Amino acid sequence: MRIKEHPILDFKSERKIVHFTYNELPYYGYEGDTIASALHAAGVIKIGESQKLKRSRGLYCAIGNCSSCHMIVDGVANVKTCITLLKEGMKVKMQPDKGKLC
Repeated sequence: MRIKEHPILDFKSERKIVHFTYNELPYYGYEGDTIASALHAAGVIKIGESQKLKRSRGLYCAIGNCSSCHMIVDGVANVKTCITLLKEGMKVKMQPDKGKLC
């Protein structure tokens, strides 16, 4: 699910692989990816749930304006994963209801 060719943008094919975990499962992305874009490229489209009905939520604005992409990253809650760059060894978890944070 990663764009490899684009008429205007140039994607470097020699980017460094970055390993991380999401909900304790191993994943990888590339240097320069955001957490959310690396998850999306890996096929993960559910990154949260609605508070009341537990309906699946995915990436919404992808520019840091909403709260759809909030996750727990390295033990820190409410990290906007759509604008946070991926780093080697990050531990990312889906965030539970805002009233029940770890």
